[in-house]
Amino acid sequence: MLETGVLLTFLGIFAAKITHVSLGTVRIIYLTRGNSGAAALIGFFESIIFVAALGAVLANIDQWSNILVYGLGFATGNLVGSKIEDMIALGYVNAQIITVQNSGALEEYLREEGYGVTSMPCYGKEGPHSTLQVLLKRRELPTFLKKVHKIDPAAVISVFDTRKIMGGYFARMKAK
Repeated sequence: MLETGVLLTFLGIFAAKITHVSLGTVRIIYLTRGNSGAAALIGFFESIIFVAALGAVLANIDQWSNILVYGLGFATGNLVGSKIEDMIALGYVNAQIITVQNSGALEEYLREEGYGVTSMPCYGKEGPHSTLQVLLKRRELPTFLKKVHKIDPAAVISVFDTRKIMGGYFARMKAK
């Protein structure tokens, strides 16, 4: 049975490492989205937590179990950070839809739903199709994908991160 002090050390290292790595994930998101102020503030706390967790391991470097807990915290922090990133869903995406069926109906439906849609004819192995370009908030993506599949379940969809949007229908929608 583990002593209370050893167990608390394990928990402290594990929790600190999860927090450190999760904050690192969020910091990178803010940084890549152009919000360097928030990234700097998060980085401040991230570095303090990192030093505390590493210090706890190095203070007892002969305890291999501390190193193991540190590694488990790091791995878990990646999972937690990924889930946080999915939840906050910052920024915008560009969805490119290559229609397979009902291209006109899909285009009209998406416009009725309030999306700005740019349509272009294209040709593939199966013949003529349409390519639709739609800019939307990242957090709206799951709902948007369901709407597309409702009208064209065979549509081919590619989603790209969008760093900056200037002008167009989307800019007018954001201003409302």
